[in-house]
Amino acid sequence: MKPENQTHVAEFFLLGLSEDPGLQPVLFGLLLTMYLVTVLGNLLIVLAVGSDPRLHTPMYFFLCHLSLADIGCSSTIIPKTLVNIQTKSKAITYVGCLTQAFFFMVFLCMDNLLLTVMAYDRYVAICHPLRYTVIMNPRLCVLSVLFCLLLSTADSLVHSLMVLRLSFCTHLEISHFFCEITQILQAACSDTLSNDIGINLATILLGVGPLAGIIFSYGQIVSSILRIPSAGGKYKAFSICGSHLCVVSLFYGTCIGVYLSSAFTDSPEKTAVASVMYTVVTPMLNPFVYSLRNKDLKGTLRKLTLGTSSFSGLFQLPGVWASRKSQR
Repeated sequence: MKPENQTHVAEFFLLGLSEDPGLQPVLFGLLLTMYLVTVLGNLLIVLAVGSDPRLHTPMYFFLCHLSLADIGCSSTIIPKTLVNIQTKSKAITYVGCLTQAFFFMVFLCMDNLLLTVMAYDRYVAICHPLRYTVIMNPRLCVLSVLFCLLLSTADSLVHSLMVLRLSFCTHLEISHFFCEITQILQAACSDTLSNDIGINLATILLGVGPLAGIIFSYGQIVSSILRIPSAGGKYKAFSICGSHLCVVSLFYGTCIGVYLSSAFTDSPEKTAVASVMYTVVTPMLNPFVYSLRNKDLKGTLRKLTLGTSSFSGLFQLPGVWASRKSQR
C-alpha cells in the first residue's frame, strides 16, 4: 500500500542517537553533563567580558556573542532530546519541529558568520596594528553583529517558509536526535527540488564563502607574521590569533566530518552520532580553548569564580569601549 499524503502533520518522531534501551540512561547523563558544561562555560565567558574593562575590546565583544550563539545552539536541541529520553517518547510536534530547525539554523549560521568577522578582526590587528582602533570601531563591530544576526535569521526564515508548502507522508520518522532541515525534507512526499537548490545555494554563500574569507584572512596573517624579524615577535603575533584558529579548525573540522560521514555511510545512526560533535562538543570546548590560551581571560574567570569581580553589563561594552578610546 502506498503511503498516504497528508498536508497537515500533527507530529514527527525523532529516532534519536540509539534505539538500545540500555544506552538511554548513559546518553541522558552524557548529554546533560555536556549541556550544563556548555551553558556554564559560555555564560562565564559572557560574564567575564562584561565585568572586566580590560576585555572591552572588539575581539572579546565578538567572543561574547559567539558564546551566546553557542548557548542558543545547544539549548535549541539538547533539552528536547533529554525530555524525549526521560519520557521514553520520540514525538515532537510539527510546529515544534519547524521551530527547532529554524532556531538551530539561526544560531549555527551566527557561529559561522561570527567566526568570519573575528578572522577579519585578527587580520586587522596583525596586518594593520596602527589603524586597528580606527578600523575596528564600536560602530562597525555592532553593525557586524547585527548583520550576522539579520542574515542568519533571513536565511533560516526562507528555508522554514519553503518547508511549509510541502506535504508529508504518513511515515514521519526522522533519523536524527533533532529536527534538521535536510532530515525534514526526506520525510516529505511532495517535490523538494527547490528546497534542495536553496540549501545548496545557502551552503555555498554562507558556508563556503565565509570559509574562503577566513582562509584569505589567515593567508595574509601568515604572510605578515613571516615578515617579522624576531622570533619573539612572531610568537606574540601568532598568540593573538591562536585561540580563534583553534576554534575555527574545531568548528569546520566537525562540520566537514559530519558531511563526509553522511556522504560515505548509509547508517543514519552514525550520522546522528557524528552530528553531536558540532552541535554539542564544539560549543562545549570553545570556552576552554579561549580561556586556556588567554591570560587576561583566564585571570578574569578566576576572579569571577571567586566572587571578586563585578559585572558591568554586556550591552555597555560598545559605550565603555568608545569612552576608553576617547580618553587616549
